[in-house]
Amino acid sequence: MKIGVPREVKPLEGRVALIPSAVAELSQAGHQVIVEQGAGASAGYADNDYQRAGARLLADADAVYGEARLIVKVKEPVPVEYPRLRSEHVLFSYLHLAANPDLARVLCATGLTAVAFETVEVSGKLPLLAPMSDIAGRLAAQIGAHLLQSPSGGRGVLLGGLPGTERGRVVVLGAGEAGGNAARVAAALGGEVTVFERVRERQQAMYLAGPNVTAMNPYDDLVRAAVEQADLVIGAVLITGARAPCLVSAATVARMRPGSVIVDIAVDQGGCIETTRPTDYTNPTYTVDGVLHFAVTNMPGAVPRTASQALSAALLPYVLKLAEQVEDAGLRAGINVSGGRIVHPVVAAALSSAV
Repeated sequence: MKIGVPREVKPLEGRVALIPSAVAELSQAGHQVIVEQGAGASAGYADNDYQRAGARLLADADAVYGEARLIVKVKEPVPVEYPRLRSEHVLFSYLHLAANPDLARVLCATGLTAVAFETVEVSGKLPLLAPMSDIAGRLAAQIGAHLLQSPSGGRGVLLGGLPGTERGRVVVLGAGEAGGNAARVAAALGGEVTVFERVRERQQAMYLAGPNVTAMNPYDDLVRAAVEQADLVIGAVLITGARAPCLVSAATVARMRPGSVIVDIAVDQGGCIETTRPTDYTNPTYTVDGVLHFAVTNMPGAVPRTASQALSAALLPYVLKLAEQVEDAGLRAGINVSGGRIVHPVVAAALSSAV
């Protein structure tokens, strides 16, 4: 199998799908790995590292897409990449099609097979989404704490407070990988954290995370009241393959205190807060009704070395299976597009309701 690893082109996206150590294993297994020059540079991996691992370097993305059959990349293709896609390609990347009908149409029209990292599922777990959700959750708390500072546009709150002052109030929506890690970091920083989650086991985990963490069922009135009083709201709700449900209305955001902060990790799937709109790291924030919003669609791209190592480790077994055409139930669940149509039932339903 010829496996192509192009350089990511999303603004300030420094991750690379496969680090040199993973490339070496693929090469030793008899596969040809073609890497675009500079693909790993932002993550700290030089072209020479890939050459020593057995990869062949090509000067531009057109050449990589032209030679490879299996394309392994991090983020979904953007318009500049659409002409490079061919019907014989197997595309393996994050896709988030429920929130991106234009990309869904392009992939269907191209006739390729597209396997989405975020819908590869094993025993109810999402092994290729989990490491990036973990990172995004940790970053959300860190970024939120920074944005609360006055020079960043926030209301001037130190999340953990100190004797004689109030602690910052944090609301986390969802306690999966992203939300759970966001809550733990916010609690470690000393914030007063309320987590809204439906699943009892996750509530239990949050309850045990620290004495400053409260886990609640997400009743509408409780969520609304907590959000209105929060200094920092972190959205982390996920339904596999589907558009994220909207849990916080624009009217509720308007009642938040000026300088409060929203970080919506669910933005890739459309966001779980009505005022969310996608941003990138070139212009990551915007303000609605005095509330500072952060909704970058590639949050882990800010820590490309850590993120590339974590993602590559998770990807390698699945890349090997795709390259060797090994039947795998998890990968089968990950197929979003095949034969010119959306074949993942949840994704298809989400896209049909969006039309």
